[in-house]
Amino acid sequence: MNNDPIANVVLFTPEIPQNTGNIIRLCANVGATLHLIKPLGFNLEDSGLKRAALDYRDLADVVLHESIEAFFSSTNAGKIYAAVTGGDLDYTEPHYQIGDTIIFGPESGRLSNEIIAQLGPDSLIRIPMMPANRSLNLSNAVAVVVYEMWRQSNFLGSV
Repeated sequence: MNNDPIANVVLFTPEIPQNTGNIIRLCANVGATLHLIKPLGFNLEDSGLKRAALDYRDLADVVLHESIEAFFSSTNAGKIYAAVTGGDLDYTEPHYQIGDTIIFGPESGRLSNEIIAQLGPDSLIRIPMMPANRSLNLSNAVAVVVYEMWRQSNFLGSV
């Protein structure tokens, strides 16, 4: 097995510590690296984050970045996708490769137009939902997409 993570998961300015804790646990379980982009809406010592992450924090690869630009310049991110409500591709359509990246926006908003424009329409994925629904919980959305990325690698590294 190579040393690349199954995926790079990027949370752009996450706001809810429990969601990030759940995502830490998810990333530890699938072999993904979690990248947190400042500013965070909580302290990394938050009890809600620790409770949700359980003892997986020490098993997860979590990297803190000062900005999205710092992430882009410091990380070998493979192909970069963003999960957005108006994406042209269902999350199952791309052919993900080991080390590809998926970016998620904050819980209360969306990714900036600048980030979306940098990626282009062929990198914007969506999770289908019933009409009139706005969004999934962030940690649920990350789980849906990351498990698809891992499935496409035949669950590399699993037992």
